[in-house]
This record gives sequence, C-alpha cells and structure tokens, in this order.
Amino acid sequence: MVSTGDTAPDISATIANGEVEDFELSDHLGDGPVVLAFFPGAFTPPCSNEMVALQEHLGDFHDAGATLFGVSADSAFSQNAFREEHGLEFDLISDMGRDAIDAYGVRIGIEDLGLLGVANRSVFVVDDDGEVAHSWVADDPTNEPDYGELLDAVESA
Repeated sequence: MVSTGDTAPDISATIANGEVEDFELSDHLGDGPVVLAFFPGAFTPPCSNEMVALQEHLGDFHDAGATLFGVSADSAFSQNAFREEHGLEFDLISDMGRDAIDAYGVRIGIEDLGLLGVANRSVFVVDDDGEVAHSWVADDPTNEPDYGELLDAVESA
C-alpha cells in the first residue's frame, strides 16, 4: 500500500469530466497538490456522502492550489451521471481495469453489496514532486476521512 513519503504511482485511466477523455496523473503534477480520493462505488450512500462533502470543500482545495479527483472502478459514463446527479464540479477517474486501485494498494471486496475488486475509501495528497504528502485509508469503507485534517495536509503539501 502506498504511504506518506512514497513516490506516487502514475495513473493512466479515463476521466469523467462531463466528457470522457484519457487521463495521466503525471500531466497534473507541478501545478499544486493533487488529491486522489478513492471510493468504492458511485451511487452508494457513503460514497455519495463523501463526494458531496468534498464538493462542499472544493473552494478550500482550490484556495490551497490543489486539484481534486475522485477515483473508482465505475465506468466513466456512470461517473458522469453520478457527477451530474450530485452537482460535482471536480473530475472523476474511471479505473475499470483497477490499475490505479492496485498500484495504490487499496483493492477490496464488499461482498454484502456485491462489490468485488473496488477501491477502499482512501485519500492521497500528491505534491508537486510526485511524492505522497499525506495518505489516509479507511479501516471500514463506510468511514469518511477527516476533512479538516485533509485540508491541512493539502495546505502543507
């Protein structure tokens, strides 16, 4: 599992930003911290709560010079519908191949919900040099990060 101080694995995936486009994490490094918020699945209550909470703090992330991305194994088309339903103004990364989920070491299964090979709820703040400045991984995927602590980490990155 990726931890604070590690070099952040690059991500090559698809991004849902209203459109569907290719995404490379390395293209976003050097312009301020990048926040990668991994979540198990779109349209599930805990994930909706987390993404809405991140949206509520989006101005704070922008004030700190950070770029926020949600990351899940959902299709980009599903993620675009999720973004629209919840008014999310940040982009979501579709990791259907689970390359990023595996590279960051956050793959789990939530058998009760039939969700296998999804991302555990986790957040990584990557600094301009591509180093993980902050990492948080949920003990239970229904837990949300401490948003104040996350903003502090972003401001320090």
